[in-house]
Amino acid sequence: MKYSELVDSGATEGRLQEHLADGEPIAITLRVPKNLKDAAAEAARLRGVSFSAFIRTCVINELTNTR
Repeated sequence: MKYSELVDSGATEGRLQEHLADGEPIAITLRVPKNLKDAAAEAARLRGVSFSAFIRTCVINELTNTR
């Protein structure tokens, strides 16, 4: 099922988060300003998580809070 279908069906925030966190990991390349990357890496470190985990959490939160 696609993310948009879940949103349209009124899925709960928990179900959306589960769907977004599930699946096979793939590598991506993002081009961001160095200051943004450094600040995000520092925020991740302060939270005790990896940079990748921090970015995943931010994206999942953004996608599940826009309904």
